[in-house]
Amino acid sequence: MAAASEAPAPLRPIGAQRDILGECPLWDDRAGVLWWVDIRRPAIRRLDPATGAVDTFAVPDLVGAIALTEGPRLAVAMGRAVSLWRPGSDAFEPLATLGDMPPGHRFNDGRVDRQGRFWVGTMHNLTRAAEGTLYRLEGGALVPVLSGIRIPNALAWSPEGSTMYFADSLSHGIDAFDLDPAIGAPTRCRRFADAMPPAFPDGATTDSQGHLWYAEFNGGRVVRRAPDGRVSAVIETPVDRPTAVAFGGPDRRTLYITTTSQNMTEAERAAAPLAGALLAMETGVAGLPEPRLALT
Repeated sequence: MAAASEAPAPLRPIGAQRDILGECPLWDDRAGVLWWVDIRRPAIRRLDPATGAVDTFAVPDLVGAIALTEGPRLAVAMGRAVSLWRPGSDAFEPLATLGDMPPGHRFNDGRVDRQGRFWVGTMHNLTRAAEGTLYRLEGGALVPVLSGIRIPNALAWSPEGSTMYFADSLSHGIDAFDLDPAIGAPTRCRRFADAMPPAFPDGATTDSQGHLWYAEFNGGRVVRRAPDGRVSAVIETPVDRPTAVAFGGPDRRTLYITTTSQNMTEAERAAAPLAGALLAMETGVAGLPEPRLALT
């Protein structure tokens, strides 16, 4: 792990695949694999680090986020619904459907909190107008929590679950909220971190020391911040647009970084051959186990 004043940390590409818009990496500690999505392909991908194999599962609609469950299925935020999906199957069993999702909207970032609740945001797929909503999955319904969002991102929680991090990316910053773990209601919003435009915060995670890690889209770096907001490390990436981060590996000390190649010309791709790649590096700190959606 590189401190803010040190040379960039070494990163390595994983596999030959290139995502259009890689997002939502998460480590399945029971299966020993990394899952992530390519929103635009659309597809769900799975890496087995033991063999290096990357499996790609095509899905029928834009897929914004995935989550682990207590069983072999994943929760998938896709189209207008959050559904259960068994890897390799063509069947999606809806858990909750948004009957009032406006035309042109899609799911984006989503994560499970420490209490097993799935949170997911929506956004206008083209205009990025302030029409998106952050939802919490409860009892077979998606309950609106925050509205007026342009690009929902950076969902993460402190180790004990009492602080929630969230970004409307086009505000170029991350907010922190107090969260009552019992009821999942965010309160006392305050600014936690800022990014210098055109950079903005994208996908995030927390480590075992309570520091927040997040990808800085258009900033070409991953930033680590202490609970008080202080920058504790910066990792320069070989691409301008990293999209999300997750810890994985047997000791959860491998940092995985998804990236995008979306809207790049052939010349731009040639100049940045790792755009769209899954990147990885070893760190000196462990991540936390990925929470699992509690199905009732």
